[in-house]
Order: sequence, then structure tokens, then C-alpha cells
Amino acid sequence: MQRLTKFEYVFPQNLTEAFVILKEEGAGAKILAGGTDVLVAIKEKGLKPAVLVDLKGLSELKGIKVNEDGSVEIGALTTLHEVEMSPLIRKNYSALADAAGYVGSYPVRNRATLGGNVCNAAPSADTSPALIAFQAKANIVGPEGSRSIALEEFFTGPGKSVLQPGELLASFSLPAADARMGGAYLKHGPREAMDIAIAGVAATVLMDEQGICRQARIVMGAVASTPLRAKTAEEILVGQKISTDLIAKAGEIAGGEARPISDLRSSADYRRKMVIVLTRRALHEALSKIS
Repeated sequence: MQRLTKFEYVFPQNLTEAFVILKEEGAGAKILAGGTDVLVAIKEKGLKPAVLVDLKGLSELKGIKVNEDGSVEIGALTTLHEVEMSPLIRKNYSALADAAGYVGSYPVRNRATLGGNVCNAAPSADTSPALIAFQAKANIVGPEGSRSIALEEFFTGPGKSVLQPGELLASFSLPAADARMGGAYLKHGPREAMDIAIAGVAATVLMDEQGICRQARIVMGAVASTPLRAKTAEEILVGQKISTDLIAKAGEIAGGEARPISDLRSSADYRRKMVIVLTRRALHEALSKIS
């Protein structure tokens, strides 16, 4: 454990206060949301903030709500436990609930936030592939205004995102639920739950009344520097009746689209093979959830 250095702790009561603090402190300010990552970084990885900005008082960044158009907004400070247990998310976006439930232990999920899990921009993050599979948008706020981007464009590299100095991730927007869409998220790790993913796959499929696939998304985690869509695998599903053979082919193609590395946790070849297996299983599970 590193010896702790002194830092100032501040607790803004609204976004305006937060923006002022972030502007004044610049790079010396670090965000505290749930604290499950930044506190570890301070204690064990040598992170030395001048100021720790605790956002837990910002109620406008919390909660899950349905908008008038049927879309769903999830505040960045909503805990992973709240996402996992939300009846709305479990019913209509079950892959996201499953992904949230894979993160850490129960005490960790009770503190860790959805925004924090995404903003860390870890290639192995569980919730990011699920959010991207549901075409989530990231809603970003800053002193100059707000902007929304597709979440798949949010990540620029391991630990890096498009957030500019002084900006905050405020919430995620999900399109209105469709009864003909099903989704699933599966991961593989040393102990499946709690451990960092060796590979993860989120899949969503939208079927029409004739049983034809009208939309498919396959998003891989831990096999590239950022969450990665298997676009060629998606394309072979669209316009087709999805069969076991077609799912098997999609899995093989997704494995070929992965860009894994070898590290202490797994070889690149093993990760690629797991993508094939997880893609097949995720597609089967997604189809089984369509009402």
C-alpha cells in the first residue's frame, strides 16, 4: 500500500458548484462517485489528487426514469445494485441488469455507480458492452453546455474517453423498449462473477412478426482496447430467420473480429475462442427472451 498524501475533500451540492471546482483545480481534481476504483487508486496505485470531488450530493445525476417518448434515462450516479434490481431494467433491458450483477461483490455493487464503471473505460468493463448493445447514448454536461453521443463513440482507448476537462457524464439514454427485442450479456472469467472478464459478449436481436431479424448487435468486451462491435457478424443475421447454424456462423465471425491480446490472465487465442462460445450463447439467450 502506498503512503497516502494529503488532499482536499469537497462535496458540491449542485452541478454549478461542481463545474466551478473542476475549473479551478484542473488536472488536480479527481472525481469520487462510488469510490470503489478511485480510492483503490489512491491507496494502492499512487494516485495523488489535490482535490477529491465527491459527487454523491448531486441528486440530478441519480435514478432511473421513463421519458414521455418511452426512452429510459439512467443517472450516472445510479448504483450498480439499483440497475441490477430495477424491475424496469430487468424486464426491458435484462442484459444490462445481468451485466451490472456481474460486477464485483454485493457490497461493491451497493456503492459502485454505472457512470463510474463506464468512465473508467476499462476494456473489461461489464456494463459498457450491454449499454452499447442497447444503443445507449452518453449524456455529457459541462460549463459550456451539454451534448449527447452514442456510447460506442465514448471510448478512445484503455482508461480514456471523450470527456473534456471540466465535463461530467450525467446520464445514459436507452431507446424505448420493444417487446420483439431480446438481449443477453455473458462473460467468462476465472470465477465468472466478481472477477475481471477474460472475455464478455452482449447481444441484442430485434425480430419482426414473421420471425425475421431486423436488427442485431453483438458487442465484445476485454478483447480490444475498447468495447468492440462485431459488425460483420451482426450483418449476417439481419434479414434472416435465425437458425442454430446461422448463430454458429455468427460466433465464428465474431471470434475473427475480436482483437485480443495475451496477458497474465489469458492468451489471445483463448480469448478469441471464448468470444465464439459466448456469442453463440448470448444470441440463443437473447432470442429466448423475446415475448
